[in-house]
Amino acid sequence: MSFDVAILGLGYVGLPLAQQAVRAGLTVAGFDVQPEVVAALSGGRSHVDDLSDADITEMLAGGFTPTADETVIATAAAAVICVPTPLAEGDGPDLRAVTGAAAAIGRNLRTGMLVVLESTTYPGTTDEVVRPLLEELSGLVAGFDFHLAFSPERIDPGNERFGPRNTPKVVGGYTPACTERAAGFYGRFVETVVRTRGTREAETAKLLENTYRHVNIALVNEMARFCHELDIDLWDVIHAASTKPFGFQAFYPGPGVGGHCIPIDPNYLSHNVRSKLGYPFRFVELAQEINATMPSYVARRAQNLLNTDGQAVHGATILLLGVTYKPDIADQRESPATPLARHLQSLGADVVYHDPYVTDWIVPRADDLPGTVTSADLVILVQNHRAYDADALAALAKRFFDTRGATTDSRAHRL
Repeated sequence: MSFDVAILGLGYVGLPLAQQAVRAGLTVAGFDVQPEVVAALSGGRSHVDDLSDADITEMLAGGFTPTADETVIATAAAAVICVPTPLAEGDGPDLRAVTGAAAAIGRNLRTGMLVVLESTTYPGTTDEVVRPLLEELSGLVAGFDFHLAFSPERIDPGNERFGPRNTPKVVGGYTPACTERAAGFYGRFVETVVRTRGTREAETAKLLENTYRHVNIALVNEMARFCHELDIDLWDVIHAASTKPFGFQAFYPGPGVGGHCIPIDPNYLSHNVRSKLGYPFRFVELAQEINATMPSYVARRAQNLLNTDGQAVHGATILLLGVTYKPDIADQRESPATPLARHLQSLGADVVYHDPYVTDWIVPRADDLPGTVTSADLVILVQNHRAYDADALAALAKRFFDTRGATTDSRAHRL
């Protein structure tokens, strides 16, 4: 059997991409090195937030074949790498999954195939890391025997408005012909394809998107600190500024940044600038410093709220509401709730949590939400899931600290 595409890595990026391709009528081989993931998907069970078990069953019926056999790559017209790139030692990306996937493709590469890297990384990875591996293992030449491109993933878990089909797809090829081949491939199931001059421009575009958010979140996080000291309601300030119909985009403070992009991706660019050019990307490094200290700042604010009422944080019961990095999903990657809980524990607090999407976490779970809110010495809204009525919970609590600006109740303390 042959496939239109083999997608390597069946996580939060690869699986939605496979779903969209199948819906467009493409036959898709999904390759993953984890046998348990392949077995679960083959049985119609999803492990990502945005796809249900019913979605997987529909994909299987429509032409999706999960496999742990890399030789299936040789039967595909295109191969797309969607593997994770976590931070490595020194703030650069850990490319072991990328090189592993590239090696698997290289061993099965044939003339005429398209290879696309979607995993977020530093500029130059496609040309300097992936291409040599593919050429060495296959004996083929990129841009001549096979096509090579980079197309950054733009998956936003939990986003009900924008998905793989209606989010514009950026594509940059090793050669202009590679760009056109990749654009033609994605054009079969994505509404808008945006071409860049090459792979480095496409790689950097992804990092710019997330650096922009990282820096602006750091700006309002720093403002949150001095606005609190000056008795200025920053949430009201942001609301007022947002009424300007041009020249302003609202960003909001919080207990820290989380997820697979904001706390990680800008560091790839900063690391690349330092290692190749020998000087710092100061905006990114400052933003990282500010955002990384927000959990400890929230912990200090919590301590002060208790102290104001003559209660020590040592021995106090503190309930954290919402421990995922985004509202209304189960994903906990890089969630600021984790360092916040650790900081509070280091101060001697008895920390418990509640989250409708998380059944097991690093501290005990409170199953009785109203009862625990009422009995806790302090309740901190860390993530504002739709299941929470923040004002109602604030009315029940002895003390309520809202880090998301969700409350209107004057009894709540806002970040």
